[in-house]
Amino acid sequence: MTSITIQPHSLVGRVSVPPSKSMAHRAIICASLARGQSLIRGIEYSQDIKSTISCMKALGTIIIEHEDYLEIDGTTTFMLNKCEMDCCESGSTLRFMVPISIAHEANVHFVGEGRLGKRPLDIYYNIFDRQGVAYLYKEDELDLYIQGQLKPDVFEIPGDVSSQFISGLMFVLPLLKGDSIIKITSPLESKGYIDLTLQMLNQFGIKIINNNYKEFIILGHQEYQPSDYTVEADFSQAAFYLVAGAINNQVILEGLNLDSKQGDKEGIDILERMGCTLVPVEGGHMIQVDELVGTTIDGSQCPDIIPVFAIACALAKGQSKITNIARLRIKECDRLSASVEVIKALGGNIEEINDEMIIEGVDSFKGGSVSSYNDHRMAMMEAIASTRSTGDITIDHKECVKKSYPSFWEHFEGLGGVYHECNVGD
Repeated sequence: MTSITIQPHSLVGRVSVPPSKSMAHRAIICASLARGQSLIRGIEYSQDIKSTISCMKALGTIIIEHEDYLEIDGTTTFMLNKCEMDCCESGSTLRFMVPISIAHEANVHFVGEGRLGKRPLDIYYNIFDRQGVAYLYKEDELDLYIQGQLKPDVFEIPGDVSSQFISGLMFVLPLLKGDSIIKITSPLESKGYIDLTLQMLNQFGIKIINNNYKEFIILGHQEYQPSDYTVEADFSQAAFYLVAGAINNQVILEGLNLDSKQGDKEGIDILERMGCTLVPVEGGHMIQVDELVGTTIDGSQCPDIIPVFAIACALAKGQSKITNIARLRIKECDRLSASVEVIKALGGNIEEINDEMIIEGVDSFKGGSVSSYNDHRMAMMEAIASTRSTGDITIDHKECVKKSYPSFWEHFEGLGGVYHECNVGD
């Protein structure tokens, strides 16, 4: 484990926003389900993306990895009907691959690491019980065996669970030999992620009828068509630099698609309510701010960016409230409690009340030693916090950013971030 101590320094310069992990997962899967060759450009080999590549290969897909693009041939996908899938710590990979793996009669073993085994799969287990798919699992550990085949059906899914369950079904149901319906039984959270799935399915020739996000009608007997696709920049990673701009750093973000359907683009609207403006500059965009003011944030549609936006709120004038964030508790760590603990430790004024954060702004953080909880988004949030701190901030598990953004520390240093490392145990 490597700890780092970051000295307070402003970030100044340009950064090329990494490609969207959400879009890359979806593109790799759709290309792997198409009979023929596809080219997926704009790939960064984070641990989560490596997991999805590995799992598709386990199903028989031919994937050739180049420096920043993939050649994918799905002609042989599903030729292996017995396999093991290692999802590492990727919740997206797990929830997408579980239904895909049993598009045909198969015997599949899923394994993983960290807290992945604690992330609920009851939505799928209920489907398996109804359809007679055999499964065996361990509590609090990802060691899941599945035997059987998914059948066309009417699937009733609550809208307040992870949208990954809905997306996972959307990938596989068009391949089945009959029509299906996904009925959403409560208000749908994370609509943006469903939009990304529908957009990618359309890119690869799959049609799904969206009845106002209340039900999705999916015809069977469809065929994925090979496609060449370039992954767009990731708004969940851009959020770190957008917030950096809001707290008086000067970062130009390169590659943002302001017409993106990514739900985390909501971060721009939030910052505008807080007194910021996203302005175009040569080759990119940057945040300008006169005075950062508190606001109320509904986290239901953009949970991944909440930890770093809690930093913005903690340094804004007045009170902020962040609501509808219960799902933060089942991420790589309990990000709700973790964010509160970190901001308190750094000298911020924040309270956790039920599933909300109540924040009173302060002028700056005072520094200190905090845990990353071995969670990539917590570590990056803490790095951004250091730019408005009067003292050094020490973070453990520096390497955890590899899960989604392997080049983060390199980019952070390139913008003027200053830190030194300490290998614990040396």
